[in-house]
Amino acid sequence: MSAEGDVESVLTLVLQVEKAERPAQTDALETAARAVLAMLADERSVGDGEWAEAMRNWQDARIRKVVRRARGAEWRRASALPGITVTGETAVVRVFPPVRLDEVPKDLAKLQVTGTDLEDPGPVGAPDPALPILWVNPGLTMSTGKAMAQCGHGAHLAWFELSAAERKAWSADGFRLAVRTAEPAQWSTLLTSGLPVVQDAGFTEVEPGSYTVIADHPALRQW
Repeated sequence: MSAEGDVESVLTLVLQVEKAERPAQTDALETAARAVLAMLADERSVGDGEWAEAMRNWQDARIRKVVRRARGAEWRRASALPGITVTGETAVVRVFPPVRLDEVPKDLAKLQVTGTDLEDPGPVGAPDPALPILWVNPGLTMSTGKAMAQCGHGAHLAWFELSAAERKAWSADGFRLAVRTAEPAQWSTLLTSGLPVVQDAGFTEVEPGSYTVIADHPALRQW
């Protein structure tokens, strides 16, 4: 844990949302989770890499994530900052190495952090059971931005639990994963499965202690 008096760090994700082209909800959630994993696996984030110390300090405390949105010139300015861009089928997310809350670059800090609500254009099919699946709590109502952060947490917790070989295999597969909302009965079963569970601090949108996402990675399944 961080020393008493340390200022908390935050990892920022920015979703590109242009006026005429809005990404699909599920793809935005999946792309955000993949972006977090890309940051965790990047060579700059480990060992003596340029982001490694910031990553260690962040992960030794609370793995806070904030999702913002940008378009046009705002997106171009954000894209010029050090980070990683991950592209999904319709969504584009750029993830930035964690910084202290009082040191978030102004081109990120001024971006909108609330009010991002996307939709899927049609029904989302059943996920491939061979893929890692992030299951979202069906009993909670979350904005797209909130859900993206929670899916990022879920992917992060799964990463913590994997062996080096399992991480390498996931990375080599492009961090493919699925995000789906669980059925109520399924959610109850998942809660007792021993899989990693995201418990939210409750600063925004949901009650403190709410379980938001369960990370169902094949390597972590006990059945």
